[in-house]
Amino acid sequence: MRIGIGLPAAVPGVDPRSVGEWAAEAERNGFAAVGVIDRLVYDNLEPLTALAAAAARTSTVELMTTVLNVGWRNNAVLLAKQLASVDLLSGGRLTAGLGLGGWQDDFAASGAAGEGLGALWDATLDTWRRAWSGELIGAGGPMNQLPADRPTLLFGGLANAAHRRAARVGQGWVAPLFGTHTLAQGADAVRRAWQQAGREGQPRIATGRYFALGPDADAVADEYIRHYYGDAYFDHARADTLTTPDQLTTHLSGLRAAGATDVILYPAAANLVQVELLADALGSVSG
Repeated sequence: MRIGIGLPAAVPGVDPRSVGEWAAEAERNGFAAVGVIDRLVYDNLEPLTALAAAAARTSTVELMTTVLNVGWRNNAVLLAKQLASVDLLSGGRLTAGLGLGGWQDDFAASGAAGEGLGALWDATLDTWRRAWSGELIGAGGPMNQLPADRPTLLFGGLANAAHRRAARVGQGWVAPLFGTHTLAQGADAVRRAWQQAGREGQPRIATGRYFALGPDADAVADEYIRHYYGDAYFDHARADTLTTPDQLTTHLSGLRAAGATDVILYPAAANLVQVELLADALGSVSG
């Protein structure tokens, strides 16, 4: 199981200039990936912009979104351009975990319809294929073209249609950031859909968890999870937020048993020492 660390791009009040250094420190400490999550109406950095900053300070670490919300990004051609740009800037290190988005404030602020989202997937993916293959041509020629297998696409969602999409047109599935039972059920469903689609090998099954380490870790975790999720989802998200090395070891073992191949650990605090604390806490678990 590959272990990555989230960038502090969704920690309110983060110094945006620290994101590149955080990514560089993650690479120095041997993490397999750096990741970002996505909100629109929230005090966070736009995730693809944050990954571009990370790309500029790293050379080997994978760049992941878990997930990037497509449902309220209303211009599929522009999004294709943005994804291609991060992939090209990083030398092909982008893995785009994709979802539709679940926060109603984001849909309202963007003016997106919030309905007919299944059809939106089909239209968006077709537009991306045309853009990245060079079929979209303007007065000066085609857009940035990418190899057929780039960027790597993973799909989120809990419905059977989402599992089938992940198996049919992606390289795997992204589970929510809490709920190990949900992860296990979804992983089984995606693997079945993968076999039914006649795909070789096995799908990637990615998920994430929040963490805080060091003094006052529990208080830091409480404050961040409540700020991000509010009272309605606090208990569910906080139950899977990890604040000690023992919790990390036990929980990661459970995620591996549930079928995860990739886990991104997202910080509840933006201080750079969290990278080293997490690397030390993981020890051999990160292999």
